[in-house]
Amino acid sequence: MPSKSSTKPARRNKRLARGPHGGIELLLIQSVDHLGKQGDVVSVKPGYARNYLLPQGLAAIATDHHKRMIEKHKARLQEIQNQRLVGLRTLADQLARQSITIEANANEEGHLYGSVGAGDIVSALKRSEVTVTSDQVRLKGPLKELGLYTVNIHLGHEIEAELKVWVVPTVTDELPQQKPKQPPAAAPPAATTGA
Repeated sequence: MPSKSSTKPARRNKRLARGPHGGIELLLIQSVDHLGKQGDVVSVKPGYARNYLLPQGLAAIATDHHKRMIEKHKARLQEIQNQRLVGLRTLADQLARQSITIEANANEEGHLYGSVGAGDIVSALKRSEVTVTSDQVRLKGPLKELGLYTVNIHLGHEIEAELKVWVVPTVTDELPQQKPKQPPAAAPPAATTGA
């Protein structure tokens, strides 16, 4: 006859290692609101770790091996970030040294019939083989007159560039309107004599 204790399921009595502050040290696999970002080592209460973070796959137990791997990963990410910042600074220097010209229809006083916006500036830069997005172009308002403007381009990570934008009138190939030439007057019919 089997004993009662052998029919009970085996209880998971796995103890979680406590950190220096009394909580459970976990390594976040994904970012968790109000707790930390991916790769952070956090200290949480045992119930939060056991009932939410570990079963949901949001965290793993922070072993020394995991911590070393994260430090190597963070160093690699920092290296990538530094290379990206160098690229952004180079782009900012390139933008500061160049100017773009945008043609627009305007009246005699120089007021545009439409306006020049961020999309027009992005298109003009694309023709110069420089790629930025329209949300990076910081205009104080649409450009509505002919002239030279200095436009801020926000490249990210507090890197900004100033771009010179010339708004010029559209050039057309048409000659100025001339009075149409009058066709030569038809000669009066010659008088015929009747016999």
